Amino acid sequence: MKDHRQASGKLVQLIVCQKDKFMKTVYTIGYEGTDIHRFVETLQAVGVEAIADVRALPLSRKKGFSKNALKDQLNQAGIDYIAMKELGDPKPGRDAAKAGNYTLFRKLYSAHVDQEEPKSALKKLATIAESNIVCLLCFERDPKTCHRQIVGERMAPFGYEMFHLYGDDPKRYIRHQEKLPTINSAIV
Repeated sequence: MKDHRQASGKLVQLIVCQKDKFMKTVYTIGYEGTDIHRFVETLQAVGVEAIADVRALPLSRKKGFSKNALKDQLNQAGIDYIAMKELGDPKPGRDAAKAGNYTLFRKLYSAHVDQEEPKSALKKLATIAESNIVCLLCFERDPKTCHRQIVGERMAPFGYEMFHLYGDDPKRYIRHQEKLPTINSAIV
């Protein structure tokens, strides 16, 4: 993992939130509707340093998005890959989401993420995000239909807010940098 808090004049990036509190941002992204090249370009456009793969089954029929192929592509781009299947959505939740029953899906996943193993994984994710710009990964383009939205919400008690990325047009984040979280840089 990269450590951006090293001394001797290196920059420390802090994401600023309202009310003069320092908050950090955890990005989220789904790969539905994109390809591996635009996906990686999107991550690079906002400076993502690590992907936290929160899929229960890190496999995909979509070229480049199964665990090993994805890890290789990310490593070539200088982005770390972190498998966090403990935060994956169990089959009953996936089935509810697939059927369009998002109320049941949220209820099932919320109950899952309140268990010890996922709670521990959330703490680990928060620790990793202390020194890395992290993005949660799953399939769905729309975060409202994906459990990564709930994972992002569960990061709030650790001092994080979430920002959703869309991988279909990486240049949107270059063209509209003013819409990205504000970054303050301070010398340490």
